[in-house]
Amino acid sequence: MSSQQPSSNKTRILFVCLGNIIRSPLAEGLFRHLAAERGVADKYEVDSAGLGAWHVGEPPDPRMRKTAAKHGVHYTHTARQFRRDDFRNFDLILVMDYDNYAGLLAMMPEPEEKAKIHYLREFDPQGGPEAEVPDPYYGGMDGFEQVYQIVERSVRGLLDALESGKLAAKTE
Repeated sequence: MSSQQPSSNKTRILFVCLGNIIRSPLAEGLFRHLAAERGVADKYEVDSAGLGAWHVGEPPDPRMRKTAAKHGVHYTHTARQFRRDDFRNFDLILVMDYDNYAGLLAMMPEPEEKAKIHYLREFDPQGGPEAEVPDPYYGGMDGFEQVYQIVERSVRGLLDALESGKLAAKTE
């Protein structure tokens, strides 16, 4: 999705992590996959971004893509950095951890934009309001499987909340 011109009637969702190569592109890919399975993909525009610029232009981490593929989820993405205009161009911004949350608050142009920011694990039945999705970057493959399971539960919960009306995103 180009964040230059938001569309008028779709709910626009942005997933944010540190580098945009593991957690947020997985969440984006899972959201697209699950929304397509439910036949509601046309109601959403989904993207992901990272707070840091280290991996801009890179594809997702191959370890995460391999883990997702084991579960039948295939996705592509090119890492990009979060931009201030993302606050204006997205209805919901979902972060993976406290550092992501704090980083967005520091960049926030208008205080009312804070209402758009949620922890992804708010929607995980095993999570909570400030529960975090751990970053498996420096760990082994078991960490990637754990993150996959957390993100899948969270994205399912997010989609359930959106589709049931429990979470209403303001669209312009």
